[in-house]
Formats: sequence, structure tokens, C-alpha cells
Amino acid sequence: MFLSVTEDLVRRRAEHNNCEIFSLEEISLHQQEIEKLEYLDKWCRDLKILYLQNNLIPKIENVGKLKKLEYLNVALNNIERIENLEGCEELKKLDLTANFIGELSSIEALKYNIHLKELFLVGNPCTEFEGYRQFVVATLHQLKCLDSKEIERSERIQALQNYPEVKQKIREQEQAYLRKRAREKEEAQRRMQERKDKKQKQMESNIGFDSSDSLQNKENHQAEEDGEQETWRRVDNDEEDRRFWEEPTPYTPESRLETHRYIEEKRRAKDNIRESKKREKPLQTLVTAEGKVLNVNVPKLHFSLKDDEENNQIILDLAVYRHLDTSLLDVDVQPTYIRVLVKGKPFQFVLPEEVKPDSSSAKRSQTTGHLVVTMPKAKEIILAKQKVSTSIKHSDCNTLQKNARSGQAEKLEVDPSKYSFPDVTKIIQEKERIGQGPIRLQPEKITETKKSYVDFENNEDVPPLI
Repeated sequence: MFLSVTEDLVRRRAEHNNCEIFSLEEISLHQQEIEKLEYLDKWCRDLKILYLQNNLIPKIENVGKLKKLEYLNVALNNIERIENLEGCEELKKLDLTANFIGELSSIEALKYNIHLKELFLVGNPCTEFEGYRQFVVATLHQLKCLDSKEIERSERIQALQNYPEVKQKIREQEQAYLRKRAREKEEAQRRMQERKDKKQKQMESNIGFDSSDSLQNKENHQAEEDGEQETWRRVDNDEEDRRFWEEPTPYTPESRLETHRYIEEKRRAKDNIRESKKREKPLQTLVTAEGKVLNVNVPKLHFSLKDDEENNQIILDLAVYRHLDTSLLDVDVQPTYIRVLVKGKPFQFVLPEEVKPDSSSAKRSQTTGHLVVTMPKAKEIILAKQKVSTSIKHSDCNTLQKNARSGQAEKLEVDPSKYSFPDVTKIIQEKERIGQGPIRLQPEKITETKKSYVDFENNEDVPPLI
């Protein structure tokens, strides 16, 4: 089972284009474990930049109809020859770094890509061939840069002069490499068959082990045998891992693919074990066999319980996660306890008094996200209210009516008879001033002032204060 390019994958990687793939000009599909390249030439005809590095692609295919493609990056894949790029008329840059290209003569297919300026072949077996760079420079006249090194005019002239001899050497080295690859493929096939046979035997032994376990389970030894079986399997897996990683293996497309599938198999096995443990996990006991309700806080949330005597109700404040969707909460109020399921995890609390479930209400705080459950008590309590005198009520009513009529703010009235502060205007006695300056005081005012102070004696030796 190989992984290929899917429409869902392309749409997910086209978020920068509002998930529209028909007008997509650039897409990155690196590290997606792709083993077959297809559909892109049908879905994304306007592609200019395509990143496919670090996948498991063995062959360049289904990109020939991308007429506008300018940059193709297929580094770190399992490609063994250059092909099917003749239709990419606008191709300017091709990155084939760290692949398995041994057929160097396959670069002749790039002659038709007249706009190709940069080519990267670093990390391929063909780069170890004698005369590799001269052959590429002489074959691709349009190339300006090879393996990040600019091609000079003198280098191209020299490569063209020695082209027949270099081409012959490249052909011989190619044939030797292809024979080596044939042996590697046979060895990989043999090793894969051995691993399959070993796995088959292991599965058969596990089945026999499980059947013996079933007999022993009848003798009430299930727990002990399960523990031994788990230990045995763990040791066996560790030993298998050690052998796999320590075994010397040539770096080939087959070994790279085998390593990837081995890692994927181990990951899938761990996921299956984790899922089985989740299924086997015992359910949380909320009510005992005797009918006793237990206090449970599986989600481990902070909470507070308030007894509101004034309103004769109980208020539970549960510190639910602020950004948790309300649809993931399930509240169940019973007369003697309350149960809240937070993402399926139960929170249960026994109430100190009996409440009315039908009259209870639950709300979420918009600021903190807390869940506030208000539960009226079943027993109603009548509280004595403080008596207020009728006179005060009557005066308050009159004051409110006056304020309502006038529409003004209420002011404090002060009785002038109870005014106890001294009159600072009468501290100094006024004296008759006649003929001094332009101000002439009337005699009647001075007479009145004198009359108001009967006990005052006017001593002329004392100078005036003003």
C-alpha cells in the first residue's frame, strides 16, 4: 500500500490560496511520505513552484503537463533516473539532491528544457563517476550553474573538446553501477522475504502462546500470565529493534523504503496498544453497589461551593477551561448530588442539602469561562425582615416625590437657628470715617452698628486695627 497525492492533501497545503487548487501557483508537499506522484498535472495546471523534497518518490511522472512550472524540488527521494520532464517548457531550476541517480546519461532528456539554468545533483551516485561534471556541462548547453557552481565559458569549451572520451567512460561506469544495483535489489528482496518468514513464525508462536494462556486462564492465573506475556513481548520487541538498527545495510532505495515502513509499523503497533489500553481502562465508579454517591473529580478542575442563605440556594462554581466549547459539557442536577461531564470526564459532588433540579440553572462566564450552577434548596426558609419606622418611610416618600417633580438633585437643608459657626464679618467694629478719602460712610449705618454693640467701649488711645 503506497501513499499518493490526494485532493484533501493538496487543499490542506493550499491555505495561502483560500484552499483553491485550480489557480494554485506554488505548493509545498515535503515530508508527506508520498510514494507516487500523480494528479498534480490535472488539478494544478498553473503551478510555477513545486516542493516535493523528503518523500519516497521512486520516479518522476505526471508533471509533464505543467507548462508554467519554473522550479521543481524533488531532493531526498528514491529517484534513479531523470525522465518525463520534456513538457515542462518553462523549467528553470531542478533540484535532485540526495537521490539515487546512477544513469547519468538520462540527463540528455533535459536538452529539450531550453530555459533550464540551474541543476543540482549533489549526493547522487553519478557524481562519483569520473568525468561527471564535464559530461553534464557538455551535454546541457543551456545550463549556467551546476551543483551551486557557475559554469565558465572556458570550462564548457574544454568539456566539449573531451566529450567523446568522457562519454565513453561514463557509459562504462554506468553499466558497472547498474550491475551493482541489480545485485542490491536481489539482496533486498531476499532480506525482505526472510523478514516476512520470521514474522510469520513469530505470529504462529504467539498464537500457540495465547492458546496455552487460555487454558491457564481457566485455572485462575490470568493476571500473572498476562504480566509475563507483556514482559516477554517487550523484551522481544527491544531485541528486534536492536537487531534491525545494528544490522549493516547498504543505502539503497529499497533499504530507505524498508526503514520507513518498519518505523511506520512500530508506530502503528504503539497506537494500537494505546487504544487497547484506553478500551480496557475500567470505568470510573460514581455510585457504589450499596447506592452511595461518591465525590469524583476526574478532569481535576478547581471548584467552589457557596451556600447562599439570603436567596436560599446553593451555587457551584466549576473552573472549566476558558476556551472549551460548551457543547462538550453535560450537566445533570439531582436532588442530592450534581454531575458534570467535561469532555466525557465526570465531575460529581454530593450536595450538603437537597435541592430542586427542575428550578436549577447553569451558565458560563463570558470572562473566565467558569460554569456556574445555581440550585435552589428544597426546604424553603422564611427570613425575618428588618422593620422600618413609618415616619422615615413617609419622609422618604415625600423626598422622592419632590425630587421627581423638580428633576433636580436632592440637597441637604440646614436649620439657621442651629448655625454654630462664628460670623467672621462682625469680628471688627466699623468706625465712623468722615472726611477721609473719597468714601463717606452714612451716620445712620454707624449708629446702627454702635447700637448693636452696647458693651463696647471706644478707647481713643488704642489705634485702629485697620
